[in-house]
Amino acid sequence: MNNLDKIFLEEKTIQGFSRSYFKYLNSVLKNISLDEIERFIKVLLAARENDATVYFIGNGGSAATASHFANDIAFGTRTYNPPFRIMSLCDNQAVITAIANDDGYEKIFSSQLEVLLKSDDVVVAISASGNSNNLINAIDTAKKIGALTVGLTAFDGGKLKKLVDLSVHVPTEKGEYGPAEDAHMALDHLIGSYLLRLVKI
Repeated sequence: MNNLDKIFLEEKTIQGFSRSYFKYLNSVLKNISLDEIERFIKVLLAARENDATVYFIGNGGSAATASHFANDIAFGTRTYNPPFRIMSLCDNQAVITAIANDDGYEKIFSSQLEVLLKSDDVVVAISASGNSNNLINAIDTAKKIGALTVGLTAFDGGKLKKLVDLSVHVPTEKGEYGPAEDAHMALDHLIGSYLLRLVKI
């Protein structure tokens, strides 16, 4: 039984569940490594200086987070000299459905990376479980090309946490998708807010 199940058993009222959910989410956020966040931001800054592209990938809610990261860093930072070259590979439905239909869903990201990725680029995979085959295949492809890989994970990190060059881990129990994805979005807004102010200096 994960923490959300326990909270619901103890707090079945809407306000009680809400209060306990926020309290638990706060504890999750407090346990994210600040060192990992710092290393991730430095990766993004180095990519900007090297005119490299950072590709974000994810499934479901994490696909939405990947798109949100691309928006907030590429355009939300309001810097174009040099720009943050950020792209979500979750957004072109024609490409995704073509690859899924012809070659299989597990290749929707790796096939795109085979076309787009260069050795000095970065691939950021976002996943609560860390075990999605299409993400693992994408990271394997990125490593073969020589790109730097980052994983934003939760639960126990799964295969992804062990495979990437840099892991930014959200410590939650298995099945706690809400707090995991909340925290990933908080990281997006934290990083975007920092970079927006940093590049103005």
